[in-house]
Amino acid sequence: MKEGDIVLAMLPQKDGRGKYRPAVMLRRMPGFDDLLVCGISTQLRQQVADFDEIIEPSNADFKASGLKASSLIRLSFLAVLPASSFLGTIGSISGERHQRLLSRLSEHLQPKDKSDTAI
Repeated sequence: MKEGDIVLAMLPQKDGRGKYRPAVMLRRMPGFDDLLVCGISTQLRQQVADFDEIIEPSNADFKASGLKASSLIRLSFLAVLPASSFLGTIGSISGERHQRLLSRLSEHLQPKDKSDTAI
């Protein structure tokens, strides 16, 4: 698996159980070789504006993604998982889309002012 691949991963659900779902492999983490992924959903209405990203059949990288319908790449649904949590790869997104997702995530993680760091 490489960065930008769309994988089938055992992702945690609201009820606490795991379910195999498509996810984008964002980054291999240092140390134990775990993978940072973000979930993919066909529930487009869940989109967080200016953060999550829709991939649809009219996009140049849709066919290579292995997805069957317009889908939401949910940067708002992250998980760090061991390699054993994956069934395999179904496709990939473009390098440009991958970089755009990483940039959005990086920008979000950097506090804009001191009030952003309060918990």
